[in-house]
Amino acid sequence: MPFLLRLELPDVPGSLGRVASAIGEAGADIEAILIVEKTAHGTAVDDVLLELPPGKMPDSILSACAALDGVNVLWISRYNAGATLFMDLELVEELTAHPAEAYERMLQLLPMTFRVDWAVRMQQTADGGAEILDLTGSAPDAVQWVHVDRASPVESWDENQVLCAVPQGDEVFLLGRRGGPQFLESEIARIGHLISLSTSIRQAAQKH
Repeated sequence: MPFLLRLELPDVPGSLGRVASAIGEAGADIEAILIVEKTAHGTAVDDVLLELPPGKMPDSILSACAALDGVNVLWISRYNAGATLFMDLELVEELTAHPAEAYERMLQLLPMTFRVDWAVRMQQTADGGAEILDLTGSAPDAVQWVHVDRASPVESWDENQVLCAVPQGDEVFLLGRRGGPQFLESEIARIGHLISLSTSIRQAAQKH
């Protein structure tokens, strides 16, 4: 059973090795590790994709990591996006291979790339509401319009959802996480950059 673990650890040689050993001793296999952010106070935030055997609970992983000096578990959750961490470069390759479908492909790859539960692309209606133009399979049927002028975290209408929005012309990409974690500044910057890149790729295709 795949789980995604987000943790903060000292940004020094050997820290990740200690975490990997502790996770292995707790009975889980590490499938992939992605460095999400390096902070100004000497720590790193990493996402670790784990595979737990049947019947094994994630509590043992949390305990093993918490026992390590300087390691702070930020979040752990079931991970249903195909048990892989889809890297930015692979996403860009997919967009450039299908430029006319850049927005559609971008939207469907957002959950895998940024560990979000759902994403929608929407535009504002005449009465100030939101019209969904495209959505991922687990997205809600209705969302609220958000006013943003740059990639930003936004306040959610649902206390169980953590949201991030990226404007693109008259449209907005809205990403949601059920229960967290909060979007880091580095994640928001990456999301904004890649969605802007998908716009450029799409516009270039429309000119030909």
